[in-house]
Amino acid sequence: NLIDISNNLGDSKTLITHPHTTTHHRLSNVEKKKLGITENLVRLSVGLEEVDDIISDIDSAIRKTYT
Repeated sequence: NLIDISNNLGDSKTLITHPHTTTHHRLSNVEKKKLGITENLVRLSVGLEEVDDIISDIDSAIRKTYT
């Protein structure tokens, strides 16, 4: 609920992106592999929110995904 999905990081709020399909989508799979960019990789840019709120939001998302 707190964290927005974004193609562009560098805001004062917490954002998450999926480099495989956004920032590095034009690279070949071989190039992505060399850079360590896998389909499961997400990049989190932590903003200025309360740390406990960020952790709670991530925990909630993971629980929804795996339950």
